[in-house]
Amino acid sequence: MGLDVGSRTVGIAISDPFGWTAQGIETIRINEDEENYGISRVMELVQEYEVSKFVVGLPKNMDNSIGPRAEASMRYAELLKKQIDLPVIFQDERLTTVQAERMLIEQANTSREKRKKVIDKVAAVMILQNYLDGNPN
Repeated sequence: MGLDVGSRTVGIAISDPFGWTAQGIETIRINEDEENYGISRVMELVQEYEVSKFVVGLPKNMDNSIGPRAEASMRYAELLKKQIDLPVIFQDERLTTVQAERMLIEQANTSREKRKKVIDKVAAVMILQNYLDGNPN
């Protein structure tokens, strides 16, 4: 399961049973201020899709340093580990949201409103697909 963790949403993608392709399935709304992280919904999806590991996007800075958003993704991964007993792998996700938005504009010709609804899910697909491509079974 690939996750693109943002401050208000978590985009979720899963791979096919062979681990070849990633598909976006959902965007979960979260609220960091209220400590609502959507973990119960993630648990439901883990069971539904028989997930064996998490691939969490790590939004490093361009100089490879860890900034506030990467720290937030790492905290989210810790929550996952504590509540769902599955391995967590971090995948560098620099520029995936930018790439996802560019793809939605150029290839799908979607409006800004529609892009906002699916951007995190598309970014999760890119995170998971990059992991799958770099780690063949």
